Order: sequence, then structure tokens, then C-alpha cells
Amino acid sequence: QANQGVYAALINPGDKILGMDLSHGGHLTHGAKVSSSGKMYESCFYGVELDGRIDYEKVREIAKKEKPKLIVCGASAYARVIDFAKFREIADEIGAYLFADIAHIAGLVVAGEHPSPFPHAHVVSSTTHKTLRGPRGGIIMANDEELAKKINSAIFPGIQGGPLMHVIAAKAVGFKFNLSDEWKVYAKQVRTNAQVLANVLMDRKFKLVSDGTDNHLVLMSFLDREFSGKDADLALGNAGITANKNTVPGEIRSPFI
Repeated sequence: QANQGVYAALINPGDKILGMDLSHGGHLTHGAKVSSSGKMYESCFYGVELDGRIDYEKVREIAKKEKPKLIVCGASAYARVIDFAKFREIADEIGAYLFADIAHIAGLVVAGEHPSPFPHAHVVSSTTHKTLRGPRGGIIMANDEELAKKINSAIFPGIQGGPLMHVIAAKAVGFKFNLSDEWKVYAKQVRTNAQVLANVLMDRKFKLVSDGTDNHLVLMSFLDREFSGKDADLALGNAGITANKNTVPGEIRSPFI
């Protein structure tokens, strides 16, 4: 709903948005056709190259051709650093809003383990769970007072009613922890652990999308294997290890197989 609120505040139904392709690591709410964001708005997409990384010149080419009103940067399955400054350059060239969805990396951003979307993005959204480890919920941030007014109006009375005050209080407790020195140590260790895991998997001949990781994500590709990501997800679950299946660039099999 946070992303829905941002769209409602900044653009109109039928306007065009440019987001990351779902099959390349994007999120459903970034314009995917099966999502309301892809039904209420016209959507176009950028993706990753064969090396599993975003090519910002390709993004610029797509943006100049499609001329979206809003560019979404952020992903649900991208293991490399996102260059928010380059995205802002592209957005400024075509007069578009830049909206950063950092739901999956917010905990690292707070600790300085990933570059911040501020001051580059016009608006930033995040979940309050995931890497922030707080209660389930969302948050929208903007440094511009006029944009903040539009967002507030889009949320209420646009799409929400009464706030859950007990959850807001719990979020505040979580945010205080996110600002502690202990959190910085934790977030740094999360990245270190992910990099060690990635290196061990590659040493054992497993293919990783982008050949490694800069954040907390390790994305394994099974394009050259007989079993799928879903098979691996089930096998790991049976071993007591929680994983999450995703499509990867170049995948031709259904994510449900």
C-alpha cells in the first residue's frame, strides 16, 4: 500500500511508469502486469544484462524512448549496489519523478552498508519489517513539503482509514534500535555472512546471478540444472533452511514448477 500511495500522489491512472522487470529482480508493485500497478498505469521495464547487473546507459535509453512520468528504482531480488545518483540523472533528463523502493535493503542503508537514496530520490518507500526487523508495515519518506502533503492526502482519505497506533509505537521502538551502534555491527555482519556464503557456493560450482553479492542477498541460478529454484526451495525447507524461490534472468520455466 505504501507504493500504491506514492503512485496515487505523484501520477494519474494511465500515466507511464518505468520499473525493473519482475523476471530480472523487480517487484510486483513496480508495474508488473499481474499487479494493480500494471493495470492502473502503463508500464515499461528495464532489466539486467548478461552479467546480472543493471546497465544504466540502457536504462537511460529506455527512459528517453518511453518518457515515463515516474521511474522506480529498487528491487526484490538484486544482489548489487543500486546507484541512486545515476537514476536521478536519468529522471532529471526526462523530467520524471524518481521513486526509490528500498524495502529489501533499508536495514543496510540505515547502517551505512548500502548508499542512501537521499538526496537523490524524490520519494522513498520501505517496509518496516524485512531487513529493518520491525513489525509488519510500510513507510513513505520525502524531503519536499509539497510532495509530503500530496502523499498524506493520497493515503488518507485515498486508500487508508484509521491508523494502528500500537503498530506505530512498535515501529518507533524498532527505529530506535536501527539507529544504535549495535545495529551497525549487525548489518555489517549480515553483509559479511552473505559474501562468505556466496563465495563458498561459487567454490562448489553453483552459479550465482551477478557472480556474487554486495548486500544481504545470494541469488542462485539453476538455469543449467535439471531441478528448478522451487525444487531447491523445497529441499532446503526440508533441511530446516528457509529460502525463497525467484525467477532469474533468462528463465523460461514457470516459477510454479
